Amino acid sequence: MAQYDVVIIGGGPGGYNAAIRAGQLGLKTAIVEGRGKLGGTCLNVGCMPSKALLHASEYYEAAAGGEFAKLGIEVKPKLNLPQMMAQKAESVEALTKGVEFLMKKNKVEYVKGWGRIDGAGKVVVKAEDGSEKTLETKNIVIATGSEPTPLPGVTIDNSRIIDSTGALSLPEVPKSLVVVGAGVIGLELGSVWKRLGAEVTVVEYLDRILPGTDLEVANAFQKILTKQGFKFQLGAKVTGAEAGAKGVKLTHEPVAGGDAVTIEADYVLVAIGRRPFTQGLGLESVGITPDKRGVIANDHYKTGVDGVWVIGDVTSGPMLAHKAEDEAVACIELIAGKAGHMNYDIIPGVIYTKPEVATVGKTEEDLKAAGVAYKVGKFPFLANSRAKINHEGDGFVKILADAKTDRILGAHAVGPNVGDMIAEVCVAMEFGGASEDIARTCHPHPTRSEAIRQAAMGVEGWTMQA
Repeated sequence: MAQYDVVIIGGGPGGYNAAIRAGQLGLKTAIVEGRGKLGGTCLNVGCMPSKALLHASEYYEAAAGGEFAKLGIEVKPKLNLPQMMAQKAESVEALTKGVEFLMKKNKVEYVKGWGRIDGAGKVVVKAEDGSEKTLETKNIVIATGSEPTPLPGVTIDNSRIIDSTGALSLPEVPKSLVVVGAGVIGLELGSVWKRLGAEVTVVEYLDRILPGTDLEVANAFQKILTKQGFKFQLGAKVTGAEAGAKGVKLTHEPVAGGDAVTIEADYVLVAIGRRPFTQGLGLESVGITPDKRGVIANDHYKTGVDGVWVIGDVTSGPMLAHKAEDEAVACIELIAGKAGHMNYDIIPGVIYTKPEVATVGKTEEDLKAAGVAYKVGKFPFLANSRAKINHEGDGFVKILADAKTDRILGAHAVGPNVGDMIAEVCVAMEFGGASEDIARTCHPHPTRSEAIRQAAMGVEGWTMQA
């Protein structure tokens, strides 16, 4: 029976980064993954394939929608959907092989099969052929991630009624697509098919899109998407969906009360969020009970059971790959006797639409609810020279700082490449920086990043370019 210092169940961003760090610290480590490929949801059917399609669809829309023509580039594009899907698959395959290489590089044993805990210090792995083997270990790290949340009354068949995985592999461009859920996943995948020619209607239970994000940014983003052709039905509760051979009839009614409405579409995408994945994990064998949402609680990644740790989507906090990665490092460093730490106040979030939405720290709504006095600096991309010259003037940057100390409390943006630009604010916040620190830091011209600096200047009222 194999003996390990650490056995990690789950090969997603949390799991494989935990394995890498454990290998670097000289711990004898095994990683268990049942999918057959490392990378988890993010790499195989989430973050990465969706970005491949977002990237390709942006180029197609630019060529087909007149943007290229405006730049003096005249082309008549033809969509080759099978090739678009093939290049996505090739990219994903290369990334999964890269993760597998990193396991070998860091002397981590990759065990293929579904892992379950079988009492203290034991993980049983069931291989594809049904055979089982037991791994003995001093520490078990649960990193099993999450799965799409089902919608009561709606059966996902991944034929006509699809989840996020199905939306990455549609065999055709829908003439019409209904997206249930106005969150990150729904708006990103809706954007892909909208760019390729689908009419997209978003049905959302709440009276706003992007719950949890800064309201001003969310409202501005909704206006931009509406201008792009998205249709929104907000404050709408889905009551049923009936799939047929050629389409779906989806019924919803106003949350506030009123008559039911039926929408017909080629496909319906259910994207109302994700839930922790703990099926068949054997938690009961060590006395761990998830809460009613399926979340396994943790205290500095400890489950409360000696030698059993938890990270990523399966525990509390935002379901983000980079959050899982940072938890992985901190968790393994604690196992190794080091001072593992993660700052939960500085976890950026990005929506990879066009334009992008990026956020970090507190929103205005958070600060108002907490009674914190703050100042706001804003700068529109319409006044940014690089964005203007690139015809990317939609959106703005907003920086929130403490009214007394000027310490940056949050930043929120909608605009071109803000997903990359937000990292500058994250670094400043990590060092306890003030808005003045960014405002007085020389930025290259002409770049979109100058919008961050100008917004920081605006906190103290000396924005110079607008």
